[in-house]
Amino acid sequence: MTEGERQPDRAVPDRSEGFGERLLGVLLDRAHEMPPALIAPLIAEEVARVGGRKVSVLLQDYAQEVLVALPGSGLHVGEPEVIGGSPAGEAFLRMVPVEVPQADGVRMYLPLLDGSDEVGVLALTLDTVDDDDRRLLRRLAGLVADMLVTKHAYTDRFFQARRREPMSVAAEIQWSLLPPLTMSVPQVTVSGILEPAYDIAGDSFDYALNDDILHAAVIDAMGHGLDAAAMATIAVGAYRHARRSGVGLAEKYTFMDQAISEQFGPDHFVTAQMMNLNIVTGLLQWVNAGHPAPLLIRDRRVTRSLESRTTLPVGFGGAPPQVSEYTLRPGDRVLCYTDGLIEERDADGEPFGEERLIRCVNRAEHARAGVRADGLWLSRALKRERGGRTSDDATLFLIEWRGGVADHLAVVE
Repeated sequence: MTEGERQPDRAVPDRSEGFGERLLGVLLDRAHEMPPALIAPLIAEEVARVGGRKVSVLLQDYAQEVLVALPGSGLHVGEPEVIGGSPAGEAFLRMVPVEVPQADGVRMYLPLLDGSDEVGVLALTLDTVDDDDRRLLRRLAGLVADMLVTKHAYTDRFFQARRREPMSVAAEIQWSLLPPLTMSVPQVTVSGILEPAYDIAGDSFDYALNDDILHAAVIDAMGHGLDAAAMATIAVGAYRHARRSGVGLAEKYTFMDQAISEQFGPDHFVTAQMMNLNIVTGLLQWVNAGHPAPLLIRDRRVTRSLESRTTLPVGFGGAPPQVSEYTLRPGDRVLCYTDGLIEERDADGEPFGEERLIRCVNRAEHARAGVRADGLWLSRALKRERGGRTSDDATLFLIEWRGGVADHLAVVE
């Protein structure tokens, strides 16, 4: 540039704070060191700044039947909302905002999404709603979800709000052990359901997505009560330790087998199904330690059982299990379950059986409302088919593989 030439004007970044940023920023700044008991009043106060009223924070109960209101100063506490038959339930299951016109305005239900964790629903009423409101409230709901997940780690209030009936000590242990019930990224979704929710003991599941591999396990510890809960805890702990050590599927069995046998002796055991799914290629690998075979669901119907050679249950010192393989197609679902589902006896004393399970699965697949919604529908349909009986733990774990390469951030279904 020669002397005397003017330097071109540079655009000055706009760092001014708009209304929406101020609202979210105030909420974030104030929540940082705020005690959990004051989170609810803070949420109600900040929502009021955009004209919202009758604010409710709705959390799913442990049985996943209703959404219950979190109590707190400034929050509206109404009757529980049925997950399978209410606007709040629709927002929760589909993970999309739902708007309901009312005489005094519009009632909005916004899913509270924290990564892969389905937290609940934020409900509020506005006089009118436009696209700016929708955008701001969607982001506000995301921030509220982050706050709830962070604060719940050191308070019991959220756990207490979700309870609809007394919970056994064994169930308390199991729920504290579980990962989020649903996880979804573009290529794969998983969802798990445990029954009886308030008295579960020996059933559990676990999963982790490490790069392109989804690791998953479903276990069933013998017996019921604290003994079963203790075995399940050690089995899952050994599985996680082996998984994080980077060993293969057969070696994971060995880790778990040694942990159970050393702690409980030769008279205790855990059945287990452990899987690795390559979420890019669809290659499914699994080992079976005395567990029911998973079901392959394709084109909305069960097409086969994924049978494989099994080894002895964990704790019995069986031979290293054989790793089985099957390549899924995009849209395939894999349903894992524990034997409490098919061994439950009906009113006539007959075992429920795999055939009746498959018929229920095929009916559920006609809906195709999403992995979460379909899994809940199936769990409830199976319970009705069993005459409402759940004398043993009964767990469902559903995987849907969609395929493709990740090109955007994870979302929750």
